[in-house]
Amino acid sequence: MTINQMTLNQRYYLGAVAVILAALAGTMVAYPYLPSIVPIHWDAHGNVNGWGPKWSLFLYGPGMMLFIVLMFAAIPWLSPKKFEVDSFRATYLYIMIIVVAMLAYCHLLILMSSLASLSHVVLDVSRAVEGGVCLLIALLGNVMGKVRRNFFVGIRTPWTIANEQVWNATHRLAAKTFFAGGLLGLIAVILHAPFWLPVTAILVATLVPVIYSLMFYKQLERRGELN
Repeated sequence: MTINQMTLNQRYYLGAVAVILAALAGTMVAYPYLPSIVPIHWDAHGNVNGWGPKWSLFLYGPGMMLFIVLMFAAIPWLSPKKFEVDSFRATYLYIMIIVVAMLAYCHLLILMSSLASLSHVVLDVSRAVEGGVCLLIALLGNVMGKVRRNFFVGIRTPWTIANEQVWNATHRLAAKTFFAGGLLGLIAVILHAPFWLPVTAILVATLVPVIYSLMFYKQLERRGELN
């Protein structure tokens, strides 16, 4: 690993640790004011359908975020040769950061909802999470075309894993569909469209590249161009 790669690693991991510590600090500050049982899950209509003890917020928030960082730290070691994530390390670490940030955002919503329940203020967590997921998909679209063939990140179908040309073409398409689907979904959330509309936008954005990978692979197979 070069000095530049080590510096890049340190910057991203320090950023992730900073987000985790901020989530931990926020939880500790809010903890004395939280009810003993807090909402931890909502249905599509924004109604709470899952509860848990307030100590579980440390597990679902900072704990889950730490697990994601540790997992991303282990994947480079787990990756087999010719499928290393080092070939797109900056993009790989960027994906780690936005996933951790998304978890921190969801954790903040849970804290806000728990505190709001004491003052009888209603917070539409389902809608807020849906908007966050749409933004996450759009941000992933910004870098999807830079993801190189590997077993852990990206559109991992049998056909993209089997052929590098299919992988690259599929991810160039995914970059467009993810960004467009995420953006359209986010706009729909802001405009208070029905819950299913942003979900449909995300599903289409993710399924189109999967179907394309099969079609493109079969096209190369018919032409005898698979290497």
